[in-house]
Order: sequence, then structure tokens, then C-alpha cells
Amino acid sequence: MDGLPVVVVGAGPIGLAAAAHLVERGVPTVVLEAGESAGSAVAQWNHVRLFSPWSELVDSAARRLLEADGWVAPEADLYPTGAEWAAEYLRPLASALGSTVRFGSRVVGVARRGRDRLVDSGRDTEPLTVHVRTTAGEERITARAVIDASGTWGTPNPLGSEGLPAIGEREVGDRIVYRVPDLAVEGERYAGKRVAVAGSGHSALTALSGLVDRGAHVTWLLRRGAAAFGGGEADQLPARGALGLRAQEAVRAGRVEVVTGFRTESVERAGERVVLVAQDGRRLDAVDEVVVLTGFRPDLTWLSELRLDLDPVLQAPTRLAPLIDPNTHSCGTVYPHGAAELSHPEPNVYLVGMKSYGRAPTFLALTGYEQTRSIAAHLAGDHTAAAQIALTLPTSGTCGGSGLFDDPTTPQPAGCCTPTTTL
Repeated sequence: MDGLPVVVVGAGPIGLAAAAHLVERGVPTVVLEAGESAGSAVAQWNHVRLFSPWSELVDSAARRLLEADGWVAPEADLYPTGAEWAAEYLRPLASALGSTVRFGSRVVGVARRGRDRLVDSGRDTEPLTVHVRTTAGEERITARAVIDASGTWGTPNPLGSEGLPAIGEREVGDRIVYRVPDLAVEGERYAGKRVAVAGSGHSALTALSGLVDRGAHVTWLLRRGAAAFGGGEADQLPARGALGLRAQEAVRAGRVEVVTGFRTESVERAGERVVLVAQDGRRLDAVDEVVVLTGFRPDLTWLSELRLDLDPVLQAPTRLAPLIDPNTHSCGTVYPHGAAELSHPEPNVYLVGMKSYGRAPTFLALTGYEQTRSIAAHLAGDHTAAAQIALTLPTSGTCGGSGLFDDPTTPQPAGCCTPTTTL
């Protein structure tokens, strides 16, 4: 199968990094992107500023490929928006990769040639088939390996606390968004309005700060027993720490009402507003808008004919799951991992980037770049390089993951790093 290409699904930062490493090693590669340009998912949150600087957002192989084309890297210590990341890095990288990248190509299925998942024979000798839908129709690409870097952006978690939509959530969809609002474009929708923000991560903190600046009356809904703002000045990513400090100040100033232990069970329409009802019977005052930022989950439907070894909780590769479990880890405590930890019983199939994290949060681009470097080395036959994983991440300044705060009776963890800032 050496003459067959490696198919990379997704032309985002991790998918393009995988392609750069593969091309650099002379491995035939095809990148399939459902959107019409590189970083199409990034473009949907183009207004959000990353808390990683440029020095941590450019992959090493991608840099070498781009600089050979005369590309000049942005200043290393600046923090780009999603729009800037796409325009100044992802699109030039896709251009440098040339015909390797195919746009408007949506992958709808992957299988072992001539076999469904029940058949044992030939799974280690037959190639993979990638089923693709384009404007011209459907086609099938025969592949040596598949690297799924499609991310999780298209499958946000619902408002409902059980992992399923709350009763009535779908019916009031016109009042709910599942992304950080672009207030430069849709600020009038939120200015001076009553807005409920559900979620406890960095996206929620970003939304809180922006909405408060627009004069919105914000209610912050947390399933956990206390608000956590991250490591503050102890965070090795200063922009990430500053984000938490801004949100903390808004809460202390009374500009954000915090409601803890709120697990949404139902959503009711009240005229032009909506009322959220918790599992314990609590009812919030009616709000005009709801912003749901409760994380994402992987879409595994088009991988259903492959034999994947996924953790039953996180839906991440089983060998990776203990390293990223949000109940015990922050994003600064992820241990090095590569091709070995990301492999599956199905030969030559890898989930990378956000997809590899399943439902776990706090993924950093540096992690995905090292994942793809290791996998590319493995597929090129350089098993020594594949096994030599070097992953140094900036610590978050927090000791525990999100799961430790969901139970209000659980003591705050301490001892492994700077204590979490809470209120």
C-alpha cells in the first residue's frame, strides 16, 4: 500500500500540520476539507482572540514549508484572532501545500476495502476506503492510512445537564446560540438585554467579559459548586490568566450574577423571553438570550465501520484518555503522546487534534502538532522519531480539571501547583 496516499480529514491547523509533516517526509498525501477554504471552522469564531501567542500556533514543518515560499512569520509574542490565524497562517499553508488540499470535499464514511467492521480477514492487508461527497457527486478514495483532524466544532454540547438537550431546548432555538457571540456584528442583539451564559471554560469567560462590556445583564450558570477563574497570574499563558481575572472582577463588581449547582432540565418560552428550570426545581428570572458554551463532542457517525478503541467516558483513544481526563488534569499537565497512544485496533487510523480529546476540554495547538509529527514519522517508517515525543505545555496555574468542581461537596485540590482562583 506504499503507493497509496495518506488521507487527512480537515484543513484546520492540525490537519494542515499533519500534511506538512507527511509531505516533508515524501509521503503521498491528500487533505479533504468540507469547507471552501482552509480553517473554515476557525473562521466561524474569527472574532475570538486566542490566548496562545503566535510562537505556539505555528507548526515546525509548516514553518519550514512556508518559509521556503518566502513567508514571514508574524511577531512571536502577539496574540492573533481566529481571523488572523486563518488569514496569516492557515490559508498560506494550504496554498503552499497546493493540490494536496481539496476543498468542498466532505468525508461521509471510512471503511476497510470490501469489508464491514464484522469481517476479520484482510484488515491488516487491505487498504482503507474514504467515501467523499462533493458538488460533483460521491467518490471513493483508496488510502493507505487516514488521519482524522476534523475537530469537534460542528457538534457542541447541549444546554441540558444530562448530555442531551433540555426539554424545550430545541423549540426555543431562536433564543439560544452555542458559540461566543461576535459582538462587533451582533452587539445589538445583546446590548442591555438579560443574558444567561452556561459553561465554565475559557469560552464562557470570554463571553462574560464581552457581554458585560455591552451592558448586558448577565447570569452565569454553573453546574459546579463554585466559580473558577483559572490560575490568574500563575498561568504561563498570560492572556489566558488575564481572561479569568477580567471575568472575576466583573463578578466581584456585581455585573455578573453567578448561579451555582444549576443543572438545566427544561426551557420554557415566556413571550419573547425564555425561562430556564433546574433539575432541583429552581426557576431563573426570564432572559432574552441564552449563550451555551458547555464544550464539544466528537462526531463518530462516519467512522462507524472502523474498529476504534475509545474510552467509554471521554470518547478519546483509550491509551490517551487517562492522560487528559478533565477530572484530574488541566491542559498544562498532559503527558507526551503520539502515534502509539493514538493508534486503534483498525490499522493506520488515527484521531488527532480536538477529535482525539473526545469530550475533554482545554486542547492546545502544540499538542496536536506533536501528535501529527509523531504519526507522520511512524507512517514514513521512522519509528525512532515517532517514539521520541517532546511536549512541553504552558501550565494553567490550576491543580485540577473541571470535573473536580462539579460536586460542591468535593474539597478543592491542592499541592500540585498554584491553587485555583475561585469565588
